[in-house]
Amino acid sequence: MKDIVNNLCDKLNNEWALLTAGDEKGFNSMTISWGSFGVLWFKKTITVYVRPERYTLEFLKKQKYFTVSFYDESHKKDLTLLGSKTGRGTNKMQEVSLTPKFLSEGVTFNEAKQTFVCKKLYMSQINVNNLDEEIKEKIYKNQQGHYVFVGEIEKVI
Repeated sequence: MKDIVNNLCDKLNNEWALLTAGDEKGFNSMTISWGSFGVLWFKKTITVYVRPERYTLEFLKKQKYFTVSFYDESHKKDLTLLGSKTGRGTNKMQEVSLTPKFLSEGVTFNEAKQTFVCKKLYMSQINVNNLDEEIKEKIYKNQQGHYVFVGEIEKVI
């Protein structure tokens, strides 16, 4: 597990990942490249950030679990599509080559190289007024802050 954690920052930044929330009745996935892995409240955690307008946010708010999954280079096109299209009002999953894999704790995909199954511990929205001015101006100019979700890593598959 130590080697996995050591490479995670590079994985998020360079490989991207899919953040998925929901269940067999309905789910949504979005590509992420922002996040962190660490220890919080004596638990191994993943922190992810989601813009307020993202459809996946609706599922994250309702569900107790979410997954963060990684893929090889052959799925970069799928991750690009899932990061640029909403699942609201359309079934973007029909446009990708990924096969949903339903778990008791959420959803991942058969093609994932690695999936972190996370129990949601915390959710909040970034208050942009508390940010460094440079970041506020560059990232959040006239926009709301991301939602922050901290999840305990319960298993890696």
